[in-house]
Amino acid sequence: MKILLTAILTISLFTGCNDKHVENSTKQKNNSIFNKASNSIVLKDVFGKEIRVKSLENGFIFQGYEEKIVLINFFTTWCPPCRAEIPHLNNLQKKYKDDLKIISVLLEKNKSNEDIINFINKNDIEFTITNSKDNYKLAKEVGGVRSIPLMLIYDRDGKYSQHYTGAVPEEMIDVDIKRIL
Repeated sequence: MKILLTAILTISLFTGCNDKHVENSTKQKNNSIFNKASNSIVLKDVFGKEIRVKSLENGFIFQGYEEKIVLINFFTTWCPPCRAEIPHLNNLQKKYKDDLKIISVLLEKNKSNEDIINFINKNDIEFTITNSKDNYKLAKEVGGVRSIPLMLIYDRDGKYSQHYTGAVPEEMIDVDIKRIL
């Protein structure tokens, strides 16, 4: 019984969370993770700072972070693998503080900034979390988010480099960041 329970827990951690609401609200027909429209997106972090995002043919330019590698992390606060990756994202943000910007994009409606700030404090989060209506627009622009967590890495030129669905080892992301540097 313990083995079966352990197997089920392990599988759920590595496959990520799937929410029909997230899938339906971000689905985009005939578009892949590599094709982007030319719309401008304005993300707002929970403290009110704007991050303007401009679509490229194969990536995005994140205003203020043009010379950095950007890791976009689509997540929810209720998703166990999303919460489990927080310490690993903190480690990567600290390790590459001059070269990497982690932006977590919340895909939950009706969450107040106060709720998210409490979540940040409770989980000692050291990277940016956005909570704005354009979060869903960005999710659509990347080709749709069908499972969370979903992480995408963009190089210093804003070009798409790599993506991960579900929980992944910190070391795997670290190797990909080093490759881009």
